[in-house]
Amino acid sequence: MQQTYTIRRPTQAELSLLPAIEVAAAQLFLPTQHAFIAAWPPASLDDLQAYFAWHGVWLAADAHDTPVGFALAKIIDHEVYLSELDVHPDHGQRGLGRRLIAAVAAWGKAQGYRNMSLLTFNDIAWNSELYARLGFRPLAATEYGAELTIIAQAHIAAGLPASARVAMRAELEQLL
Repeated sequence: MQQTYTIRRPTQAELSLLPAIEVAAAQLFLPTQHAFIAAWPPASLDDLQAYFAWHGVWLAADAHDTPVGFALAKIIDHEVYLSELDVHPDHGQRGLGRRLIAAVAAWGKAQGYRNMSLLTFNDIAWNSELYARLGFRPLAATEYGAELTIIAQAHIAAGLPASARVAMRAELEQLL
């Protein structure tokens, strides 16, 4: 029997469930050269509350309406920025990441935006290669907006290796 999933907005009370999903998803980094990410703390409830206030949180919920994945997005540089995408590994490989991205893209398009950007690893197949299959293309540093540049620099300052990071952009229409 195939499990049914829905993509929806969370309730404020459900925000407290998202860090556990992020921690579980981060365990996928353990066999990679970026295993240290598995030990990083998840998003704080204050950060999640800020995304919630901006209407920038989407959930993937299972057949029991339990959250099993989420996306965080905000507007930077006059485009949608996908800040985070996590799916619990027990529910991975079922298209939930793609569906969450499509929900974010639909929201961005309804707001009048044309593009979505993100920062990810260029040396892990389930990061940049997945996004490329969805229609994202790598950006040259000269294509970064001011806010994306600040976010990229903050990632590097936090310990993410610059050589392993890539900014990518896609037209929202491609992601629907």
